[in-house]
Amino acid sequence: MKKLVLVLLSVFLMFSCGEKPSEDSATITKLKQEITALNKVISDLKQENEGLKAKLETAGAEKAGKVLKVGLDADPVSLDPQVQLSGGMLQLSHWVFDPLVRWTQDMKFEPRLATKWERLDELTMRFYLRKGVKFHSGNMFTAKDVKWSFDRMRKSADFKGLLEPFDGCYIVDDHTVDIKTKKPYALLLNMATYFFAMDSEFYTGTDKNGQPKDMILKVGESFALNNESGTGPFVVTKRQHNVVLEMDRFKDYWDTDSPGNVTKFILTPIKENATRVAALLSGDVDFIVPVPPQDFARLERDDDLKLVLINGGRIITFQMNQNRNKALANKKVRQAIVHAVNNDGIVKKIMKNKATVAAQQGPEGYAGYKPSLTPRYDLAKAKKLMAEAGYADGFEITMMAPNNRYVNDAKIAEATAQMLGKIGIKVNLKTMPKAQYWNEFDDRAADMMMIGWHSDTEDSGNFSEFLMMCENKETGYGQYNSGYCNPKVDELVMAAQSETDLSKRAAMLQQVEQILYDDAAFVPFHWQNHAYGAKKNLMIKPVLNSMNFPYFGDLVIK
Repeated sequence: MKKLVLVLLSVFLMFSCGEKPSEDSATITKLKQEITALNKVISDLKQENEGLKAKLETAGAEKAGKVLKVGLDADPVSLDPQVQLSGGMLQLSHWVFDPLVRWTQDMKFEPRLATKWERLDELTMRFYLRKGVKFHSGNMFTAKDVKWSFDRMRKSADFKGLLEPFDGCYIVDDHTVDIKTKKPYALLLNMATYFFAMDSEFYTGTDKNGQPKDMILKVGESFALNNESGTGPFVVTKRQHNVVLEMDRFKDYWDTDSPGNVTKFILTPIKENATRVAALLSGDVDFIVPVPPQDFARLERDDDLKLVLINGGRIITFQMNQNRNKALANKKVRQAIVHAVNNDGIVKKIMKNKATVAAQQGPEGYAGYKPSLTPRYDLAKAKKLMAEAGYADGFEITMMAPNNRYVNDAKIAEATAQMLGKIGIKVNLKTMPKAQYWNEFDDRAADMMMIGWHSDTEDSGNFSEFLMMCENKETGYGQYNSGYCNPKVDELVMAAQSETDLSKRAAMLQQVEQILYDDAAFVPFHWQNHAYGAKKNLMIKPVLNSMNFPYFGDLVIK
């Protein structure tokens, strides 16, 4: 401020003393320099003012209500709930939008935008919708929005596979819809947990670039990328991708019975584990996920913090692309790789025993789980299989993994590369942040690629639908399959979809798991537990679940 006054004073004196700017170049140059300096001071003052304003707004929110500061390993890639089928995007969907029904902590169904439902026949379920619900735009929620959102989801490359069993969504009246399947489908209600309502009026028309507002783009600019209108507890007020996502509580939120008292929600992506834990310990954030296993004891020793572990069903795997590398098309080579990977050792040393070693897709308790399928680390057998396959001298492969998506993902990849080296396979490993990794995965850019999956339907059939069925861009099946295809697997998975006798269905899914095990269709590691760290005044346990979708709208801060 002092500098600004001096600059203004010098200009004033120049004119008030009768000294007028001459055509002399030195005088003109001096004036230009003074004007440049003045502009810089004004610019600096503006930035200081904006920073002060932001601090005052946050301080005001803290004084008026409860501010929740969350540190996650990454932020959602978009505000469009249908652009990507991923854990991060589904978390956002529960904060900004609402599904027809949602899972409770004990894996029961809870009414949300649907207040009740009934089965009319073996193909049709009727949903009765909540009345008096507002979108963030102020528009009223009706059956039209449910049908519009359902139809738009069918256009999403990521979601259309989930909707393949469905015939359609039909409006009965303003607050009633019928959802029909093509065949009897045992998991219709499970799928209703993915039917998030978008504001059809808000997303209709064209944006400032002349593009349709309802356009779904995985890469590039779209209206839904940075604009939202849901019915959820929070309204997005600021989004800087990979920097910050800020949300305020929706003043017209329909769920007046919710105990939640968070009025402002600030999400900061913190990629590095150590930095994320340090942010919690220092008080910069109130809640973090994931907590790396090596820091569990550290949080448990802190009197101001709590560590909460929730059993999760997310399988961590490496896929082997038979289309990219001919050696991987040899079943004995794939079996050798599986036998060379000490997944039990990874659980003990890298995961610190905070995960469950896996040999199949679905964990115990899921339909399709087969107890006889066990881990099979055996280095001598792995070398023997390599020799039998004609690769006693080994070969070279490329491998990719994220470094901030799953707990210890980069460390798991590094350990795997070392283990494969023991059977002569030279691995060229590349790890990268999640935001870059998924584009590489979509391009199937390496011979072996890491992927974790939590069943969308809490049922083992969903793993195969997306990870193991032959890739079909029209139906969406095999959307995340990197080069494995067995028609028998497809046949059994499709038959299981329409089998309403649950014991028969489970037997079909067990047969699928056996085929995948014998084929060494993928490299299994473990089922990942969810680890959360929080300040003790956050009542987090009631809002957590095995899907890793914290229901922050219901969070109580004391």
